[in-house]
Amino acid sequence: MNHFDPRECIFYQIYPIGFCGAPRKNTGEPTVNRIEKIEKWIPHMKSLGINALYLGPIFESGCHGYDTHDFRLIDSRLGTNDDFKKVCRALKEANISLILDGVFNHVGRGFFAVQDVLKNRESSPYCSWISGLRFDQNNSYGDGLHYDSWAGHELLVKLNLKNPDVKEYLLSAVDMWIDEFGAEGLRLDAADCIDHDFFRELRRRTKAKNPDFWLMGEITNSSDYRVWMNSEMLDSVTNYECYKGFYSSINSKNMFEIAHGIARQFGPWGLYKDNILYNFLDNHDVNRIVNMLSSKDNLKNLYTLMYTMPGTPSIYYGSEWGIEGKKDRGNDNPLRPEIDTENPNITDKELFEHLQKLADVRLSSHALKYGKYEEVQIQNEAYAFARKSEMETKLIFINIANSEKIMHADYQGKHFEVKLPPFSSQILDY
Repeated sequence: MNHFDPRECIFYQIYPIGFCGAPRKNTGEPTVNRIEKIEKWIPHMKSLGINALYLGPIFESGCHGYDTHDFRLIDSRLGTNDDFKKVCRALKEANISLILDGVFNHVGRGFFAVQDVLKNRESSPYCSWISGLRFDQNNSYGDGLHYDSWAGHELLVKLNLKNPDVKEYLLSAVDMWIDEFGAEGLRLDAADCIDHDFFRELRRRTKAKNPDFWLMGEITNSSDYRVWMNSEMLDSVTNYECYKGFYSSINSKNMFEIAHGIARQFGPWGLYKDNILYNFLDNHDVNRIVNMLSSKDNLKNLYTLMYTMPGTPSIYYGSEWGIEGKKDRGNDNPLRPEIDTENPNITDKELFEHLQKLADVRLSSHALKYGKYEEVQIQNEAYAFARKSEMETKLIFINIANSEKIMHADYQGKHFEVKLPPFSSQILDY
């Protein structure tokens, strides 16, 4: 790629604290270079056609990474800034774009401004850095003060993003990530909680440094994404609307559900037909896709759908060979395992090879990357649609039934008769 274009990308997501086998709590032990495991994983990513890496939180924090203590230091459990720069150089040499996790809504209690407020209370110069700070109430830590937090988790202290000093602190950190690490974009954590003016300033700042810099927001609800995804704020958002539709359609044997969602988004009158959404089957916050399906039989079909529908596809590390992972009473650690990069236990080679083939097809297809979406046929257990660009047209047929299905479809004056074995799909040239 000469410049970053998400339509040309196949994303891979790594949650580094888990992937690298770092301790789940930062106890101040000596720095260990664990981040080098990502460099060792580059050949694996390349074998899957990956050309963009979304890397979860890597900056100094107290536990899971979303409780940032220092936006300018790599987490000591992962290594030093120089260790990470070596990884970044290797990614660049492999033509893999780097997207970092921008956690700007909140910080951890170890963040310097929070620590100063806890120590100096009303006399701290950083009182205005914290949203909703009050000294006439208490919190669960018994600090004798109260502040806004993310979703009521008082470990995560909400920043006042209307404060110019806070904004400049964060924006200058992003400048550093671009200049020193070569970041080509950000995934914005908890984007639906963040002040819109902050996003406007972030866009102006980053686009001035790199017009192709990509801003993708985490939006977990399925309201109108254009509130955040527009010419003044973000370029893209996480497609949670279709995430639910993927597994629900399979489990209920009702392909009308996901077809309706895709048409609502990308059809002729679709809300987002001019946008590029970030599509996924699972991530670090939700159960692995194999644990959401009543049967694994249609796992390959789901990936086929994600790779051929509009938007940019992504794989969460380990899911390329179907590893399992379920939340345990609210504990996300089972979703975020360590990977043995020297000897990965690739248990489902058939799925892995299917993803390799999908990558080859997608990356070589103008229609799958840039084409418009057109619905061709929907049945309870079958679905056909077209992706059409000025250069080519692809037809995608999917059979989720446990029996062979012959689909008859008419598209633009041409009749198609496609024989689909159980739990299979075909991608045809028009």
